[in-house]
Amino acid sequence: MELERLWDRVPPAGGAIRGGRLPAALRQAYDGDLVVPLRSDRPTVIANFVSTLDGVVAFDRDGSSGGGEVSGFFDPDRFVMGLLRSLADVVLVGAGTVRASATHEWTGRHVHPGTAALYGEWRSGLGLADQPTTVVPTARGNLDPAHPGLSAADVPVVVVTTTAGAGKLATVKLAANARVEVAGTGPGVAAEDLLDVARSVGAGLVLCEGGPHLIGDLLRAELLDELFLTIAPQVAGRDADAERFGFAEGLAFTVAEAPWAELVSVRRAGDHLFLRYRFARGG
Repeated sequence: MELERLWDRVPPAGGAIRGGRLPAALRQAYDGDLVVPLRSDRPTVIANFVSTLDGVVAFDRDGSSGGGEVSGFFDPDRFVMGLLRSLADVVLVGAGTVRASATHEWTGRHVHPGTAALYGEWRSGLGLADQPTTVVPTARGNLDPAHPGLSAADVPVVVVTTTAGAGKLATVKLAANARVEVAGTGPGVAAEDLLDVARSVGAGLVLCEGGPHLIGDLLRAELLDELFLTIAPQVAGRDADAERFGFAEGLAFTVAEAPWAELVSVRRAGDHLFLRYRFARGG
């Protein structure tokens, strides 16, 4: 099933961009082209999530049932996930999400294997590395070095951690494709430090896939530029025994502070909606 473009906002004129005209088969599947304006002052940060109608992004709190269960493992959603990964220099994913996704690899080829060759063709045409760099923030260094998403030989990995986390990681043997970067001296890894690491590897575009607390950190620091949000046509609900997460956790804005976004694009596939929002460029 292919996506159907319902509405697109005209992109802003001038300035650097990432993307452009898609190869014919990708363009047909996405029903159009994909362009992301790039900032000049720091890496541009976009996020991708799928949510139920009532705003739930996982049926549990540890993420072991996540986007796949929410979307119904819907093929067009996985295609868009792969498309965005293939556009990015860095895929940013929190340690909790890594632990909850025991067999995952944060590449386009993993999430939508049938389109892997087309993703690779597009990346090559854009002058990008074969695979995006996976960047994983972790305060405690609690990661399995044999995780497929951390040990694929051709996928660069940077684990960004604290001094304490680096001490724990020094006791395990990371794969040759992975390295540890200590950022800051506090108890956690700040969102600003993550962007410094992304800049250090030459990133112009960072894709964040969560978890929700990491998205919350980016929103709090006013570092999230765009959100790609798939709305799945189901209701999950919440109660005292199931306090399920939305896509942004760990913060609560006041009415006066809550960030607004402009709608950039609307697509559909079946009964799923594919929405794209852009936050204020001054953020």
